[in-house]
Amino acid sequence: MKTFLVVILAVLAVCPSAFGTQCNVNPVNIPKNWITMTHGCRDSVRRQIQLEVAASVQYLAMGAYFSKDSVNRPGFAKLFFDASSEEREHAMKLIEYLLMRGELTNSVSSLITIRPPEHKHWVSGQEALEHALKMETEVTKAIKNVIIKCENDRDGTGEGNNDYHLVDYLTGEFLEEQYKGQRDLAGKASTLKKMMDRHSALGEFIFDKKLLGIDI
Repeated sequence: MKTFLVVILAVLAVCPSAFGTQCNVNPVNIPKNWITMTHGCRDSVRRQIQLEVAASVQYLAMGAYFSKDSVNRPGFAKLFFDASSEEREHAMKLIEYLLMRGELTNSVSSLITIRPPEHKHWVSGQEALEHALKMETEVTKAIKNVIIKCENDRDGTGEGNNDYHLVDYLTGEFLEEQYKGQRDLAGKASTLKKMMDRHSALGEFIFDKKLLGIDI
């Protein structure tokens, strides 16, 4: 009961019209010289967040497709659902980074736009793996473009401004994971193709079970 009263008093202290339709808190005027990201670098990170979200949605569609009763490939479904979670986590990491650098105080509402996935049907698991590999390659290329932009963004000053911390963060936290992920997908696609060349549809069925850790 005491805790509840404290919360109510805190709300009333911050917002005298708490029972109205809007609660306004006056902004605090603090120095901004600690916010050092250039506009071009910041905007490239925002675009990368959108790309990671789009990849997450696409993987979600892939997982849902292979979960359909008419397709029924639980191994592929799990692979793509896990990939969707991973891409969403990447977007969250970039959002947290911008927050740390003081770059998410404006235009938050336009940060993420959810669009329908571009693809909703795949002829085979092989086609889906190749699609995933192509998508990861595009994401990797985009990350490298962010790094290049943030390494030497002049931002109207006429002088290059290397954002060392962000460049190191993207290189160590994102690029290595991307390269490993690409290699893993390429290996899976190669193995599946060999199995299907030899065993046709049965090869895909066995491969799907192996994705779940089940040996047949």
